[in-house]
Order: sequence, then structure tokens, then C-alpha cells
Amino acid sequence: MGPLKGIKVVEMAGIAPGPFAAMMLADMGAEVLCIERPTAAQHCQPTASNVLHRNRRSLALDLKNPVALRVLRRLISSANALIEGYRPGVMERLGLGPEICLADNPSLVYGRMTGWGQDGPMAQAAGHDVNYISLTGALHAIGRRDAPPPIPLNLVGDFGGGGMFLAFGVVCALLEAQTSGLGQVVDAAMVDGAAAMMAYMCAARASGRWSDQRGENVLDGAAPWYRVYETSDGQYISVAAAEPKFYAELLRLLELSDETLPDQFDRSGWPTLTERLTTVFGTRSRAEWSKLLEGTDACFAPVLSLAEAPGHPHLRARNTFIEVDGIIQPAPAPRFSRTVPAQPLPWTPAKTDDRATLTAWGIDEYEISQLESAGILG
Repeated sequence: MGPLKGIKVVEMAGIAPGPFAAMMLADMGAEVLCIERPTAAQHCQPTASNVLHRNRRSLALDLKNPVALRVLRRLISSANALIEGYRPGVMERLGLGPEICLADNPSLVYGRMTGWGQDGPMAQAAGHDVNYISLTGALHAIGRRDAPPPIPLNLVGDFGGGGMFLAFGVVCALLEAQTSGLGQVVDAAMVDGAAAMMAYMCAARASGRWSDQRGENVLDGAAPWYRVYETSDGQYISVAAAEPKFYAELLRLLELSDETLPDQFDRSGWPTLTERLTTVFGTRSRAEWSKLLEGTDACFAPVLSLAEAPGHPHLRARNTFIEVDGIIQPAPAPRFSRTVPAQPLPWTPAKTDDRATLTAWGIDEYEISQLESAGILG
């Protein structure tokens, strides 16, 4: 089930962005086989951290063993795509570089996930999400003027600029391969993806509508009608009444329409307006403001925790969060009207049923028995 049904993907086990891309592909119906290192597989347990590994089987192979390497090349030769997240050159040293894999399987889409990219002066340096978004200007643009930039979890680099762009690139290459019959390498770098996500800000800066000074822009918390406010019970709510008609509706519902307030877009008056709204929102609880403003054109939402979000009526109605094997987690997204993805399955650890896994990928029973006798599996 799902729009990618029939697509087979080999995933070289990694952390964060690679597994997230594999999860996205698997959620959409692709058959994904995760190749684990035997030592890593021994310590993996089906916990909440394995939400990223849902909807796919795992196979533990010692790639230092030439027999195991030969089996993996056979698996890759029967796949539509391969994704890996090692430093540049690691797959080549394993004997699994693009030249070899594309020679075995000319239509293979070879997806590569790194922070800095496959080339460039920093290609071989270690790094993590916050480093990649630092280099692109994304981190600098977030937060208040009088404080260091806050770290936006690892959403911008790992998952947005990394995993999502890798999944997008792989699907693009798969579509092209249907026409040309040829595969190619997809070089997905988190610095490139994070930079692409800054397109709107780059355009606004070029037109003089965005300042390089953090905390002075419409979307970074400077605008009083686009920010977060504390409520009387110590909780928080968000408003985003950017358009004049929505701003007017916010003032009406807050009973501020008759007050003499600075003009919405008069930046010199923003501190005064922020102070007034801070006072107003501090007079009631988050629940009280939600009852008044939620569902209106005031562009309002309560700031919910991860524990609270699945219980919100709107998200419940859309089944935005689901429960799989006792773990509350996000449902597959986006939605499709016809090729509806199936309910996700929990992660299947390596060694659970290696024989069935290999059989499903075209390895015959005799060869599987040889692998088991040689201790290649698990």
C-alpha cells in the first residue's frame, strides 16, 4: 500500500537523517531493508527511539567478510535505490561505491546523506545539525537580538535539510530512471538543504524586507502579532496575525479595537504593542485563551508539549498521531486520496527472521543455508 509500493530500497544503517529518509520512503509503501553492523544489531532494542526504524526489516551483515559483501551486492543489484549516510569515501572503501553498484545495477538510485556534502574543503570533517545550520545563516536568523540563537532541536539540518531532501532527491531520481532507464548518485548535503530552506529569507533580504540583525524581523519574534506569549498559568500561546484582516480580528476578540495602539506595521511602535499584548495575554490561562481564540481567524494556537499534542481535538480528528506497538508517534505524511499508506509496522530487529528477509529479496534457500553455516548472518 502507498504510492511507492513496489519500490525496493537498501538502507545502510545510520543515525537521524538517513533513517528518517528511509522511514519516509517506507511509510509511503517502499520495501526498505536496513543493513546493520552485527555489533550494533546486538544492542538494538525495540524502544521509542526506533520510531525512525518503523516499517522495515533489518539484516545484520559483517561487511568485512567477503561472502557477506557479495550477498549485499546481490541485494543492492535487485533494489531500486540505496541510501547511505557515511563520510565520503567509506562506501568506496567497503567496495560498495557508486561505480561498483551502478555497474551491477545500472538503474540504481544511489542516495548519499552527509552534513557537508561529498566534496568541498569540509567534506571529511565531523559535524552535527547545529554546525550545518550555523554555516548557512539559518541559525543566525533565529531568536532574540539580546541572546544567542536558540537551537531549533535538530529539525532544520538533520530532518528538514537532510532526511527530507534525501527522500525528495531519491524519488526525483526514481521518476527520471523510469524514463531513461539509468540510475544516478543523489548527493544530499544538510548544508545544501538548510540553505534551500532559507529561500524566503534570502528573497526578503534582497528586497530590503529582512534584516541580518536577529530579532528585528517579522518571523523571528520581533513583530508583536507574530510571537509567543505567556499566559496567567505559566503556559504559552502563539499568535500569527500577520495579515491586516487577521490582525483586526485578533484585536476585536481581545477587545482592543477601540484602544489607541500603534499601527500594525509601524516598527517603532512594536515595543509598545508587544507590552500591551503581553499584559493582556497574562490575564487569562492558556485554556481560557484557547476557548476564546482557537478556530478563529485570529491565527492562534496553544503551545502544546509532545505529551499534550496527540490529545488535541484537531489532531485526534485527523489521526495526526497514531499508536504503534504501544508507542505514540506521528502518522505517515502527507495524505493521499487513492494510494493510501498502510498503518506503520513496528521496527523488526535484525535476526528476527533473516531467512524470510533474504528469501523475500531473492536469495535462495541453498545460499541462505550456506550463510548460516558460515556464521555470516547476525
